[in-house]
Amino acid sequence: MEQMNELTTLEQWNKIWERSMNMPIFVFKHSTSCLISARAFKQDKALPERGKADCYLVKVIESREVSNQIAEDTSITHKSPQIFLIYKKKVLWNTSHWKITKSNMEKEVSRVFE
Repeated sequence: MEQMNELTTLEQWNKIWERSMNMPIFVFKHSTSCLISARAFKQDKALPERGKADCYLVKVIESREVSNQIAEDTSITHKSPQIFLIYKKKVLWNTSHWKITKSNMEKEVSRVFE
């Protein structure tokens, strides 16, 4: 993941949802007012799996409409912080809070390519 792109509109989310048909994507739901989310954000930024998955950030307070649509499209109740690994419009893995770690993300993205 060379950079983390922020999703702020439903149009952007819809494009990323479609993009997941071609490559795995991580979507990180981040609360800018939460210390646990800040720690998880650092873990997410440290992921070295360059080129294996794109990574996107949704600030849940600032982009609530996008966050809600992700919950609807994935059928997974919103939590914050929360991360999804999505491939072919299917959530292969998701977790939240203290379970968002670099090692968990590396393990899950490597499973896509087994």
